[in-house]
Amino acid sequence: MAGAAGPGSGPGAAGGDGDDSLYPIAVLIDELRNEDVQPPLESLATVEETVVRDKAVESLRQISQEHTPVALEAHFVPLVKRLASGDWFTSRTSACGLFSVCYPRASNAVKAEIRQHFRSLCSDDTPMVRRAAASKLGEFAKVLELDSVKTEIVPLFTNLASDEQDSVRLLAVEACVSIAQLLSQEDLEALVMPTLRQAAEDKSWRVRYMVADKFSELQKAVGPKIALSDLIPAFQSLLRDCEAEVRAAAAHKVRELCENLPAEGRETVIMNQILPYIKELVSDTNQHVKSALASVIMGLSTVLGKENTIEHLLPLFLAQLKDECPEVRLNIISNLDCVNEVIGIRQLSQSLLPAIVELAEDAKWRVRLAIIEYMPLLAGQLGVEFFDEKLNSLCMAWLVDHVYAIREAATNNLMKLVQKFGTEWAQNTIVPKVLVMANDPNYLHRMTTLFCINALSEACGKEITTKQMLPIVLKMAGDQVANVRFNVAKSLQKIGPILDTNALQGEVKPVLQKLGQDEDMDVKYFAQEAISVVAQRLRKLDFPVKDSEEPSIPGVDKNLFLRPRGPGEDTGKGPACQLHINTRDTLAQLEIAEAMHFPQSRE
Repeated sequence: MAGAAGPGSGPGAAGGDGDDSLYPIAVLIDELRNEDVQPPLESLATVEETVVRDKAVESLRQISQEHTPVALEAHFVPLVKRLASGDWFTSRTSACGLFSVCYPRASNAVKAEIRQHFRSLCSDDTPMVRRAAASKLGEFAKVLELDSVKTEIVPLFTNLASDEQDSVRLLAVEACVSIAQLLSQEDLEALVMPTLRQAAEDKSWRVRYMVADKFSELQKAVGPKIALSDLIPAFQSLLRDCEAEVRAAAAHKVRELCENLPAEGRETVIMNQILPYIKELVSDTNQHVKSALASVIMGLSTVLGKENTIEHLLPLFLAQLKDECPEVRLNIISNLDCVNEVIGIRQLSQSLLPAIVELAEDAKWRVRLAIIEYMPLLAGQLGVEFFDEKLNSLCMAWLVDHVYAIREAATNNLMKLVQKFGTEWAQNTIVPKVLVMANDPNYLHRMTTLFCINALSEACGKEITTKQMLPIVLKMAGDQVANVRFNVAKSLQKIGPILDTNALQGEVKPVLQKLGQDEDMDVKYFAQEAISVVAQRLRKLDFPVKDSEEPSIPGVDKNLFLRPRGPGEDTGKGPACQLHINTRDTLAQLEIAEAMHFPQSRE
């Protein structure tokens, strides 16, 4: 590599240890001491590590903007020329990224030299250099004069698009977007389109993939006339490509292509020249192709209108909703709102509701989860009457699903539905059905009742929570399963802030006191956690405390735990340490006993 040897190189030159590998570092350090930062950046632009080279080029591009035109020609342009004519391909690849920043401010003579150097790099023997030149071709074309673009850049584009390396050809496709924006329609048709048509049929699938991936940009660059005459046939070929990756890339662009067509005659073009190919992709053998189409096909409804959507697109949506690939179904579900805007929720529900019901009972839980997540949106659009008639039973069925993630999502779904439809609807429709589950033989379903109460209490408000939900929670405190009992404690903690003082003191406190003495340690722990929260709630409400009801523990100064330790005090001495006190519970018990007025128990 250039710079690896030079005056003073050899064993011992870089240091007393005789390590030759340190010499380049010593040279770099010496260069960094120089006030001119370009020499070290020039060196870094030639190293093998791509990341280092790219950063060096990025810095040089920024530095070029600080030069005056005179200084640019005196210092920066010679640097670019040295890199462009370097022995190592690394320097020549770096030079490709510098032509566009120095060209606009150079004199005509220097501009000619710069163009000559760029032409040389476009035909370099090393594929990596041609690749770098192809990647910067569009950028360079934007700063050239129009005549130079026609006479020099277009021939370079044609050559690079016919390069023996497909990695070069696919980068030429990307440059085509920038070049097409600079030329007139006549020049485009004569100079660029033959090459672009060739690229769309390239023998390498990677080149065809690039054409498909950049199709929307190409469509905008060439204009509507050429797009209709040349790009639509090319797009049809890409949709039927033998490689699934190419078909998937083209499918992703279907919606953008249709939206970018001229308004006049757009419907006819889509119906006659695009839709037949879309119908084939709906039943494609590759799931990635079908998934790509499903992510955009719903958007066609806004382009084609209500009648065409109902007649031609809805059957495709139904087919995709029943597809064996979960991702296809998910993509359709995720975009239902696009169709709803066009045909209305009533028509949508009549057409797609059977498929949605089928998905709600799908064997794959992720599919069921997707339906749940979109249920509030559908419910808001359907209205409360239609929802109660068609979808309410589905929402309740999800609460007893065998997958916890579904039950959890169904609980959150109920909360969102209450927020949409109101507390009266919740009181009459949802809450009674939820509370019935408290008597279910399956303890998981009984726990789901508690989870629903946690979620619904805030949305339903104090009255419904106190009159309908609280009695059920208190009753479940006697459940034979410990998991249910400690979730009762957590539920009481959750709904505590919503309840009034009488409910807290007269109903919640005795139950928590009992759970606080439960034989199961988890139940006891969560009960004490709940008691602490409820005690704070009572303090905020200024609940009166009678001196005669204050708890006392013989031999224990409760203030010992509530005040800073004084000098010389040792917790290892005194009556408090003669008790076996659980460190997790001590402070909480003392605070809770004082606020809740029930005696402190010792272990």
